[in-house]
Amino acid sequence: MTISDHPELTTVRDLIRYGVSRLNAGQVTFGHGSDNAWDETVYLVLHSLHLPPDTLDPFLDAHVLAEERQRVLEVIERRVQERLPAPYLTNEAWLRGHRFYVDNRVIVPRSPISELLDEGLSPWLPDPETVENVLDMCTGSGCLAVLSALAFPFAHVDGVDISSSALEVAMHNVGAYNLHDRVGLHLSDLFDKLNTGRLYDVIICNPPYVNEGSMADLPAEYRHEPHLALAGGDDGMDLVRRILRDAPKFLKPEGILVLEIGHERSHFEAAFPDLTPVWLDSSEASDQLLLLTREQLAS
Repeated sequence: MTISDHPELTTVRDLIRYGVSRLNAGQVTFGHGSDNAWDETVYLVLHSLHLPPDTLDPFLDAHVLAEERQRVLEVIERRVQERLPAPYLTNEAWLRGHRFYVDNRVIVPRSPISELLDEGLSPWLPDPETVENVLDMCTGSGCLAVLSALAFPFAHVDGVDISSSALEVAMHNVGAYNLHDRVGLHLSDLFDKLNTGRLYDVIICNPPYVNEGSMADLPAEYRHEPHLALAGGDDGMDLVRRILRDAPKFLKPEGILVLEIGHERSHFEAAFPDLTPVWLDSSEASDQLLLLTREQLAS
C-alpha cells in the first residue's frame, strides 16, 4: 500500500470511518479485545497515532500527516488481509484496565476470571488480605498471575505453563508490574513438575478446553493463537480431567479451584456427572466459569 492510495483521508475521523468500512467489508472476526468494527478501528487508529487509548473526542477532527495516514492504513490492511488479532498487531492487550505485552507465543488475554479477581473472588474468599498462596495454572501471558498478585496484596503467586516461550512473555509482564518478588513462574506440564512445596488458597485455571469439532471450525484470527493453548481433545476435557485429578494435592483444606471452560459446559457435565460445581457468572460470560472446593475434588 502507498500513501497515494487514499490521500483524501485527512483526519482521524476519516481514518476511523474508512477503517470501520474496511473491517466490515473484509468480514473479519472479532473477539480479541473488541466485538465490533467501530471499537477495534478506534483502538487501532489511536494506537497507530500514539494517542491515549481512552481519549478519542479531542482528536476526531485533527489532521494527520501523510506518514501517519500510511501507518494507520497499513495496520488496518494487515488486520484484514492477514486476519491477525488486533493485539498481535499492536503487541499489547488490555484486561480490566491493565496493559499486557502479547505476541503469538501466547493466546490473547480475555479470560472472564479477570473480572472475578477484581472482586477478590468474593464471597468465596472472604478477605483478600488473608490469602497467602495463589496458583495460576496454564498462565500463558501471565496476565491472571499479575492480576492475582494485585487482587491479593500479601499473597505469593505461582504461574505454571508447559510452554517456555509463553513463560518468556509472562516474565516480561511480571517485570512490567515489578512483581518478580511475589510472582514465580514455573515450566511444567500441569502439576507434573510443580515442586514449590506450597499449598494454595486458590487455584485459577484457564486451560486449553476447545473440543475437536470446534477447533476445526475456528475463524482464521483464532488460528494465529498457539494450538497448544486452545485444543482440549475430543470433548475439550483432556487437560481438565488431569487438573481435577491432581488439584486436591495442591490445595489447602479450605482451598478452591476456579476453572474456565468456555462453551463446554455440556461436555464438562458429561465428563464429571458426580460433580456439582458452583457456576460463576461475569458481566460477559455465563456458564463458562465454575468453582469447586478441595473437599468436592477429593471426595
